[in-house]
Amino acid sequence: MKILSKYPVLIILFTVTVLFVLFQCKNDKHQPINEDLSAVKNEIAKTNVSFERQIIELMALVSKNADEKTIQKKFEDLRITYKKMEWAVEYFLPNSARFINGPALPEIEMDEHTELEPEGLQVLEELFYPYTAENKDEAVRFLKKLTNKSNTIKVNFQSISVSKDQVFDAARQEIFRISSLGISSFDTPISGTFLKEMPYSLEAVKQTLQQISTDKSTDKALKNINTAIDSAIAVLKKNTDRNTFDYVNFIPDHLNKISSLLLEFKKQEGIPDIEVTSALNKNAASFFSKNAFNPNAFVPGKEFAFSEDKAALGKKLFNDKILSNSNNRSCATCHIPEKAFTDGLAKSMSLENAELQRNTPSLNYAGFQHGQFWDMRKDDLEGQSSDVISNKEEMHGDMNVILGKINQDTKYLPEFKKIYKTSKAETWQLQNVLASYIRSLAKFNSNFDEYMRGNRSAMTESQKQGFNLFVGKGQCALCHFIPLFNGTVPPNFKKTEQEILGTAVNGDNKMFDQDLGRGKFHETVEALQHSFKTPTLRNISKTAPYMHNGGYKTLREVMNFYNKGGGKGFGFKVENQTLSDTPLQLTDNEIDKMIDFMNTLDDR
Repeated sequence: MKILSKYPVLIILFTVTVLFVLFQCKNDKHQPINEDLSAVKNEIAKTNVSFERQIIELMALVSKNADEKTIQKKFEDLRITYKKMEWAVEYFLPNSARFINGPALPEIEMDEHTELEPEGLQVLEELFYPYTAENKDEAVRFLKKLTNKSNTIKVNFQSISVSKDQVFDAARQEIFRISSLGISSFDTPISGTFLKEMPYSLEAVKQTLQQISTDKSTDKALKNINTAIDSAIAVLKKNTDRNTFDYVNFIPDHLNKISSLLLEFKKQEGIPDIEVTSALNKNAASFFSKNAFNPNAFVPGKEFAFSEDKAALGKKLFNDKILSNSNNRSCATCHIPEKAFTDGLAKSMSLENAELQRNTPSLNYAGFQHGQFWDMRKDDLEGQSSDVISNKEEMHGDMNVILGKINQDTKYLPEFKKIYKTSKAETWQLQNVLASYIRSLAKFNSNFDEYMRGNRSAMTESQKQGFNLFVGKGQCALCHFIPLFNGTVPPNFKKTEQEILGTAVNGDNKMFDQDLGRGKFHETVEALQHSFKTPTLRNISKTAPYMHNGGYKTLREVMNFYNKGGGKGFGFKVENQTLSDTPLQLTDNEIDKMIDFMNTLDDR
């Protein structure tokens, strides 16, 4: 009693404070969701129950030998259900997602030199389009595997905790997934139902943001996002024909607008950044924003992080013949800036002026790839630089000798000391400055980039039609992913793909090129024989001749090759060809427009 009588004012204030907090919690309808995000997890669980039920129903139809149309309709419904939870599965369970809706190609375990059988929705698509009774047993087998994956979703989302910043990041990634993989028909290459599915992915993002929102954004950013998503869905429902859809305007008018509004939502809700280094900067309003990409997502470690000082020093060394054994060749000898850092030759030339095995690849956007050289034998640019310098046919340099020169050079040594805070230059530092310079070569300032940023005069009508053909009828974006236009897979950009095209010796397409590519280092892996990295198409007009062997002199020769269905289309026996051998049926006029579009990818 003495205590109560001694501090009456404090007791009253404490009581009032507690009552106020309890009242606020009771009346804030968003509070429970923000605490445990139970509504988000419950929605995923509910969708997954439908997903599993539909798998079982589809299995029953297949087992009863139902007709093709009935099976395809049920399969399309199943895919739509997955799209409703794709944002969460892809983000929180990426390894499982690969076997739920990944490409119908083997997953390669590089260290073990083995390949894992593909499974999931894309494999089933190949069995259902078209569907025949001969596919019955295989279809049932893969549907059973898919049931197991559904159970994985159930078990994991029962046990994991999710935070508001993670849910927001996952929803944002889904918009970028739609803007690249979704819009290119990456996961429905045969049925082409992607335009019908996209509204469900967008609606799922809309619903998820609603569940994590508070009054801070309800009448502001969230309202604008809902309007933008509804507008995008309305456009998608008007035209689901992949060959006539207006991709070139849909991306900037709708998808870029949604991704930009997401940043406003994030700001208004006070959502912090996820503390993970990612390829796409956290403050990028769209894929096409200036400085949207973070080169440090592609470096081998924190000490290799990009800086302007490193790039400037790397540029000097890139152009210095000090890196070659006889001081007679620099990196710039074979990587000429005016030719987008290629050399304009069919194949690289050795120090003895003899033709080497492959074409000199462009360095412009090489920093945004996991795997360097055509055969991807080095993981990063640091490894690439030392490989070239020490190659006896290219520069025949000795890293120890070169470092000896640099450490006695009054021009270079002080710069290394300043950047790395060491008494002398080291091998990894030399590799790093050269790699940093190459990373600085990605400008993202082409006419195409300008158009996507809102400058409607940056592309001609022919070029706009060419882009629509590139994404639609031409199916080029299935491998050359927007916006990098290389094989680095969006939206997390953690993997760069290789393809087997059945490339001929030259544009006459009469003889199959026997170069094993990446397969040389994985001889027991059939899926890698004759495979090559998918390079960027940015600055493509400057990098002729084309392909890994430089055998195709013009872009028209390249387009003719693809138009006929690659090597298989020309009669080559390429059993593991990853490129579809179905002819594209492109007319000469359509090819002209596609080439015209590719010219817009040249950096200014």
